[in-house]
Amino acid sequence: MKKRLILIITKIGIFSALSIVLYFLKFPIPPFPSFLKIQFSNLPALIGGFVMGPLYGVLIVLIRTLIVMPFSQSQYVGEFADLMIGGVVVFTSALVYRTLKTKKGGLLSLFVSTIAWVLMGVVTNKFITVPFYMRVYHMTDEMFVDIINAVPWAHYFGEVTTENYMNIYILSCVIPFNLMISIVVSIITLLVYKRVSNIFHKLDDKLTSQEENN
Repeated sequence: MKKRLILIITKIGIFSALSIVLYFLKFPIPPFPSFLKIQFSNLPALIGGFVMGPLYGVLIVLIRTLIVMPFSQSQYVGEFADLMIGGVVVFTSALVYRTLKTKKGGLLSLFVSTIAWVLMGVVTNKFITVPFYMRVYHMTDEMFVDIINAVPWAHYFGEVTTENYMNIYILSCVIPFNLMISIVVSIITLLVYKRVSNIFHKLDDKLTSQEENN
């Protein structure tokens, strides 16, 4: 039991460490607004959720959040938003995969994770991130309109005004930005999950064999 507990803690530690490293490797992608920063810290948590289960995946996201919070530059608002997105994405996708542990189940789980990612991105930006940045940096509606107008394709959704800027921001920035990240993470997960899973399965099988021999 001690060896099995150590193995579980080791798995959580490895995936959490990778998630923390990737969280700090965030960067903006012009011409998206600079406060939309791309980072792939949900990738290890997602794979960890597939390997260990949805609750372990959420635990990895939580550990990552607690460790990076002391370095917050957004009064913990950005980290809280990332926690919400990561927690929902990892839990839903891992739950689907653990329920339907087939190739089709894996594809379905990644499709679900993409939908959850985009929806949570909309929710966190509309109700948490944008209101926070506007308040802290004393941004007026007109200033935010200028930020959206700097996005070349924003005008395809209509003229940006102080009345509709949030809707156009979501359509032109939040949805494509989060869709892009989630698709990249899904593709990488498809490419590496089996290899990672096989490594841990071999360790589990070796531990089981030792227990049976004892």
